[in-house]
Amino acid sequence: MNEVNVTFKNPSEVLDFVSRVEKYPYDMDLSRGSIVVDAKSLLGIMNLGFNQVVNLIVYSEECDALCQDIEKYIAA
Repeated sequence: MNEVNVTFKNPSEVLDFVSRVEKYPYDMDLSRGSIVVDAKSLLGIMNLGFNQVVNLIVYSEECDALCQDIEKYIAA
């Protein structure tokens, strides 16, 4: 399992993020506080809000390609 913080500024970034993560076969969740949603769910991510740091949990040890693919959404 790997975790990384990500953030989205607007709905188009969420749409791009979902289209990128859907290519990978492993399960992923996004969480903010007590709210946890499927990272491949467009509506679920929209409910987390924008300009918020959310935690991406990837249920795989080998996710280097994913991290490179979503690099622009990783929070500093």
